[in-house]
Amino acid sequence: MTNLATALQKFAENTNLLELEGNIKTSVPGVRFFRTSKSSPRQPLVYQSGIIIVAQGHKIIHFPERKIQYGAGDYLVLGMPMPLECEAFSDHGLPIMGLSIDVNPALLHKLVSQMQLHHKYTQSDVCQDKSCIQSAKLGAALEQTLQRLTSALADPIEAEIFGQDIIKELIYRVLSGPQGHILFGLAQHDGHYARVARALNTMHANYASPITVEALAEDVNMSVSAFHRAFRQVTFESPLQYLKKVRLVKARDLIATSGSRANEAAFKVGYTSASQFSREFKRHFNQSPSEMSAQH
Repeated sequence: MTNLATALQKFAENTNLLELEGNIKTSVPGVRFFRTSKSSPRQPLVYQSGIIIVAQGHKIIHFPERKIQYGAGDYLVLGMPMPLECEAFSDHGLPIMGLSIDVNPALLHKLVSQMQLHHKYTQSDVCQDKSCIQSAKLGAALEQTLQRLTSALADPIEAEIFGQDIIKELIYRVLSGPQGHILFGLAQHDGHYARVARALNTMHANYASPITVEALAEDVNMSVSAFHRAFRQVTFESPLQYLKKVRLVKARDLIATSGSRANEAAFKVGYTSASQFSREFKRHFNQSPSEMSAQH
């Protein structure tokens, strides 16, 4: 067991989270603790943007053209929410554990501006598409920061006093590391990566409402054709394909966790045709909504 895994195990013990299956907010805003006791097969889901740290176990993320494996002692940076296929593995019978950390845009912009004053970054460092996403090793400085964060999580007073300062240091460490270019690209307000990220945030916040490519393009001050090209360059999918995946994953969650019926779930996530929803659901998850509902 790594030092970070030991610290998170102690945190779970002190906060009565040893039976947790899933993820939960912690006492530091923007930080979530995730834990699951068993491996899970490859399945579609939506990864939220942020910094993901695995302390125990390992995961494999599948892209259309490649896959990324990351595990204990690794971290992953996602500049935007993404529908992906993921499988998770418990190593040596131990639970999968880790942290996910949101990146506050205002804090990110402030840190990048300060780093640019010291010539820490140039425009060539900007991430432009999904192919630049890789896992990276924590490194001594980042691991020490995470140790302090985990310690603070277990103490409400320390979490309140030190929490945001530790998060600031953590984001700086990530910006300075091998995956820093992803966050740097996100901070460049007028770059294609940042514009697509803003459109994705809109899609995730309003997936149940009617959304058009024209409206998304206008919202980020791009022509429809330029937006379409930039969106595909970043996500390897068209805007409508991406939106469909988000809606299907949200519907799956409603059926699996809330007991919603197929028709009800379809309309809640923005479908207007129940039959179209059922066809696309079965194609995406390899089982019908009713078959999935029967399992829960």
